[in-house]
Amino acid sequence: MGGPALRHLAIVVRNPEALATFYSDVFDMTVFHRDPDGSCFLSDGYFSLALLSHQLDGDTPVGMNHFGFHVEDTAEMSERLESEGALKPAERHTTRPFAEYRAMDPEGNWFDLSAHGFGGPATPKETSPDD
Repeated sequence: MGGPALRHLAIVVRNPEALATFYSDVFDMTVFHRDPDGSCFLSDGYFSLALLSHQLDGDTPVGMNHFGFHVEDTAEMSERLESEGALKPAERHTTRPFAEYRAMDPEGNWFDLSAHGFGGPATPKETSPDD
């Protein structure tokens, strides 16, 4: 892979299905997953976009929620983060097939770390010769 790669962006939105249609129609993105709460996950074949359903009873504002890095080794990245003064990344216990860890930069912006990727269609680099 060569090094950490920014591969994922999550936005909290009011109408995930309408925005999924918008991004599909305008940018030819493909919806590859829908959560029971209506959240939609799209990919252009390289980058994944999560349109997270805004919960009216929650404190999470509409807008950017987090971004994600595809990394070779989550343990190594965790050590690097901690050596720079960041908190140890937290394991994400979820049924979603996405990031394994959630971390935070020094200003409190959330980001994910994933060694297995963020779902969606495989990129040419992730496709084996036998596929």
